[in-house]
Amino acid sequence: MSLPLRVGIAGLGTVGAGVLRLLAENAAIITARAGRPIQVTAVSARDRTRDRGISLAGLHWHDNPVALAADSEVDVVVELIGGSEGPSMTLAEAAIAAGKNLVTANKALLAVHGAALAQAAEAAGVTLGFEAAVAGGIPIIKALREGLAGNRILRVAGILNGTCNYILTTMREEKRDFADVLADAQALGYAEADPSFDIDGIDAAHKLAILAALAFGRQVDFSSVHVEGIRRISALDIAFAEELGYRIKLLGIARETPAGAEVRVHPAMVPKTALLAAVDGVYNAVLAEGNFVGSVFLQGRGAGAGPTASAVVADLIDIARGTKIPVWGAALSNAAAVPIAAHHGAYFLRLMVVDQPGVLADVTAILRDHGISLASMLQHGRKPGEAVPIVLVTHETNEAAIGQAIARIAILESVLEEPALIRIEPS
Repeated sequence: MSLPLRVGIAGLGTVGAGVLRLLAENAAIITARAGRPIQVTAVSARDRTRDRGISLAGLHWHDNPVALAADSEVDVVVELIGGSEGPSMTLAEAAIAAGKNLVTANKALLAVHGAALAQAAEAAGVTLGFEAAVAGGIPIIKALREGLAGNRILRVAGILNGTCNYILTTMREEKRDFADVLADAQALGYAEADPSFDIDGIDAAHKLAILAALAFGRQVDFSSVHVEGIRRISALDIAFAEELGYRIKLLGIARETPAGAEVRVHPAMVPKTALLAAVDGVYNAVLAEGNFVGSVFLQGRGAGAGPTASAVVADLIDIARGTKIPVWGAALSNAAAVPIAAHHGAYFLRLMVVDQPGVLADVTAILRDHGISLASMLQHGRKPGEAVPIVLVTHETNEAAIGQAIARIAILESVLEEPALIRIEPS
């Protein structure tokens, strides 16, 4: 039998322990598929005493994760520390410099330093595997780099954060407000004590920056991603969306346009008939469109020990087989992303206004001044002199125009709070 592939794991949290368990429980299957055994020989974590539910007997323990890069009994370093700087970056650079293959689940590291790490890995002749960095157990990286390699990718759209999807699903199903559902998500362990990374869209934006680089052959540029979160989505917005035939989802969208690539994360209204609209709870999903294959849809769990470990081990099996795939598949261009102000589309606009004569006329006059026409309007009942919601759905228009119109509408005396604006995605 061929010599085993020897693995060093940095980070023994949920995912690291999951990788150990998967390699142990599925050892026979993995050996048969990889052509040789895959064995963990060394580990590094902050706490030696913590019970992780799996034996660490016989493994080399390194207090400093960077020591894995110099360990002569490690062929592949698996980085599961997290974060875009500090130990994760130092370890990644050290592993590549030592001529070791690197596998990471760290989307923040790749979103910020992916191009530099890829260049270093290719120069050193080693593999940089990152299937686990986007959408957990969904093999979207393999799909883009291998299965769809013959296509020009036109669009990638997805639900890339399970925490946000759980919150929006629960708000819709239980007709509850955002803050209330967020508190429950934290109690259940679906959201962190500080949930900003998830609910402000940053996690999804890291993943989208990676997908855009793969899809369009552009530099991994997190700073160019337009990012909005879900803090301002209300139960009222979700109820109106349902009435209009939509579901609200936090989407990551990368789309090729004649002017360049749009790369954006924001809440969006998706028709109930669309595949992404049916993805609920903590699940993730990615829709890729190629110029020959058409649409390809992948759905599954985007986080957790099992799904993420599955993706890590898939990369390890490729390395064990000797499979060599260029990190991005081509030289990356420096083409700038299309700014959000250039986006064209339809919009959902909700206003809280004083129910009095002339309010709607004032609003529609402003929209007319900016060349924005209406597709539909909703207002339920009458409450003269009191606050009532009005919902307007526009035809396709320009983001810059709708932004200018909203700024004028927001300062009308009859408008009682900041208008809610949600983009409508066709599918």
